[in-house]
Amino acid sequence: MTTRLQATQSLPGLRLEFDDSQPLPLDSGQQLGSFALQFTTYGTLNADKSNAILICHALTGDQYVAERNPVTGREGWWGSLVGPGRVIDPEHYFIICSNVLGGCLGSTGPRDIDPATGKPYGLSFPVITIGDMVRAQVRIVDHFGIDQLFAVVGGSMGGMQVLQWAAKYPERVFAAIPIATAARHSAQNIAFHEVGRQAIMADPDWRGGRFLEEQTNPARGLAVARMAAHITYLSEPALHRKFGRNLQERQKVAFGFDADFQVESYLRHQGASFVDRFDANSYLYITRAMDYFDLAAEFGSVPAAFKGTKTRFCIVSFSSDWLFPTSESRALVHALNAVAANVSFVEISTDKGHDAFLLDEPEMFAVLDGFLRGCAQHRGLK
Repeated sequence: MTTRLQATQSLPGLRLEFDDSQPLPLDSGQQLGSFALQFTTYGTLNADKSNAILICHALTGDQYVAERNPVTGREGWWGSLVGPGRVIDPEHYFIICSNVLGGCLGSTGPRDIDPATGKPYGLSFPVITIGDMVRAQVRIVDHFGIDQLFAVVGGSMGGMQVLQWAAKYPERVFAAIPIATAARHSAQNIAFHEVGRQAIMADPDWRGGRFLEEQTNPARGLAVARMAAHITYLSEPALHRKFGRNLQERQKVAFGFDADFQVESYLRHQGASFVDRFDANSYLYITRAMDYFDLAAEFGSVPAAFKGTKTRFCIVSFSSDWLFPTSESRALVHALNAVAANVSFVEISTDKGHDAFLLDEPEMFAVLDGFLRGCAQHRGLK
């Protein structure tokens, strides 16, 4: 049985590699033989290993939560929350963030080589779930000998991972912070994901998922998928404030199908830049994992998923988030109340939509800071 930890040069950070003597069982009934997980860490694990925080990324996120992304050159996607002097400070915590299983930035996914064929997995990669992503993350936590995480934190799909951790491994999570998320994916959200998947699969360059093997790229389909999804991350007031009906570098409409409006140009830019950093098949797999997420289906009911839990919860929603509306957070709070869980809840008033959890939201920072400080005091952390 071999586990290898190594630092990588092409992708800064750490990589855990597991051979086929340690297969990962999947919810589909299949298993993944040899696989790798790419992740970053910040700060120092204390002597009793009680200060570890796991950050879980959203659908199009990655492990570079608090440092420059080597592919895009952009600063960490949650640098407003994680980093020196921030709420989650590496001076106090040992922070772990991994690229999810099925991703495309170092962790094994459909773009990687299938050892059985010597070709990219493509659609032969097994379908994965949020539970599988978390099961893989357990391997990282185990590698460091951490029995209980001080906290698991994440928004959107990251929040789903937080809830999966708290439901499946309650004894290993002291505090859970699911942000802008829900206990299951709604029909509306599944519908939006299906539009994106169909856009990718309709692109002739997708080649039945074999585009890497055939040296093509379904860039148009993936860009459209990103454009459709990006609309759901915003709110109508935010779009109106930022763009309104302003024209893009022209005085009047062109009576054609170029980008007349600024909002059109913005979405096209979002789609084009996304293609440069994401794999089309990974998009299919990860959106499907979100669609399958349903704690009630897995545990019998949402309250049953958390029965007897000692984990402390802080649930955060945003008033203008129509992708994961506050009503879904309230339903989660009611389920936790039904089993007498220790739960705090706040709805942040903002017009920034679902993406608010990634942005500069002082009220959110204050809530999380207070919650973590209270948990640290209870836990005896300095």
